[in-house]
Amino acid sequence: MGIVLNQSFKNTIITYIGFGIGAINTLYLYPVFLGATYYALTNYILSAANVIMPLFAIGMQNTLVKFYSQYKTEKEREEFLSFTALFPVLMCIPLGIIGIFFFDDITAFVSKENPVVKEFMYLIPFIGICMAYFEIFYAWARVHMHSVFGNFIKEVGLRLFSTLALIGLYLKWITLVQFVYVTAVIYFLAFLITMFYAFYIKKPKFQINIPANVKSVMEYTFFIILSGSVANLLLDGDKLMLNQYMKIENIAYYSVATYIALVISVPSRAMHQIVYPITAKLMHDNKHDELNDLYKKTSINLQMVGGFVMLCIFVNIRQLYELVPKEYSGGIAVVFMIGLSKYFDLILGNNNAIIFNTKYYRMVLYLGLLLVFLTIVLNMIFIPDFGIFGSAFATLLSITLYSLAKLLFVVKKLHLYPFTKETVYSALLTFALFLVFYFWEFPFYQLISIALKSILVTIVYVYLNYKFNISPDINKVIDSLFKKIGIKI
Repeated sequence: MGIVLNQSFKNTIITYIGFGIGAINTLYLYPVFLGATYYALTNYILSAANVIMPLFAIGMQNTLVKFYSQYKTEKEREEFLSFTALFPVLMCIPLGIIGIFFFDDITAFVSKENPVVKEFMYLIPFIGICMAYFEIFYAWARVHMHSVFGNFIKEVGLRLFSTLALIGLYLKWITLVQFVYVTAVIYFLAFLITMFYAFYIKKPKFQINIPANVKSVMEYTFFIILSGSVANLLLDGDKLMLNQYMKIENIAYYSVATYIALVISVPSRAMHQIVYPITAKLMHDNKHDELNDLYKKTSINLQMVGGFVMLCIFVNIRQLYELVPKEYSGGIAVVFMIGLSKYFDLILGNNNAIIFNTKYYRMVLYLGLLLVFLTIVLNMIFIPDFGIFGSAFATLLSITLYSLAKLLFVVKKLHLYPFTKETVYSALLTFALFLVFYFWEFPFYQLISIALKSILVTIVYVYLNYKFNISPDINKVIDSLFKKIGIKI
């Protein structure tokens, strides 16, 4: 097994383990041990830190990955490593001065609805800097073909330490206020551990030099700052908006719902890692028909896999919410709206990979900026009247319009189209099974009911998709699997 395949496999396993730990934290430990107010407060601080993180990192984590291999000599590489590690420090200074000068005004603005935020405001830039330098030193390790450890810290380590902190809170070793500070310490430790690991892989020889291709580097960095800010605003901006209009506890209810819905998008991560280089090669070789075929395959494959995950979540959602405190149950509608937005984005297949590998790659950024503006406006319209449902609807509407814009752009500019008749069949099949299983409840303990219903859904869903040949690629995988275990179908 090659190093890329080996590390990709390990990273996939680590991601799923981390997601499992995160699910336990999000669905049970945070709501029960921390309570709605401090769960929401912690979530708000982390979301705000994540939004400003690209400004502190100055896009250097992506710039490092893109340009490092282009330098031919060891001296040039060392100079570039120094530049990527030290340049953000210079940029943090003016940002810090601006933050200190306007600190009272910013604090008054974000804490006007929820005064509890005021005490912890300075933790936001602190965690943001820790996140930024974690990403930079993680990129330092990745360019030297060591991605597993950093991914473990990011996906498993942070969540596992949070679990330990929650247990400490339950055992009364720490207070609620101390838990918030412990969370900041966890991110600081993650940054330090990753930094020392990066230095272990490649011992630094810091020097103050400007790379010869600094113009190209800075142009790309500026693009990454904007695109990273857009991506993080889309991920966490709705929680910041909720803080401005509602009591902070609502962020906790919203966070549980969105975490459940985000599971739908998990299958796309592994496929995009594989498909991205294939898409780039087909576009470079001008193989339009093969690219169009790949576009259709990724669309239906992701629709089938993502549709299965969405179906399992939707038909079990009431039982899932019986496992969390009763006040969180109002988030069921949020799960449906955010889940549908993720599903629609999923069925576009390798749409982003196609756009990023054309001369129109900046269009994703422009569309993203338009989406951020649209999301903010829609949140301002809907949150005051509809609360967390309004925020979820704003997300559903804006992401659907964003996905539709990207689809139309690829269809019109590149004459590529992802949908086939199987797209319709798959959607109808998923909807029909939802109607069958959603209202069918087992009179057992919630986890047993969820397991039984999920097994039945899996059998029926896989069987019908196989018989209707919705995805020939997935059918081949099923045939191969059953052949290995000696079952004929």
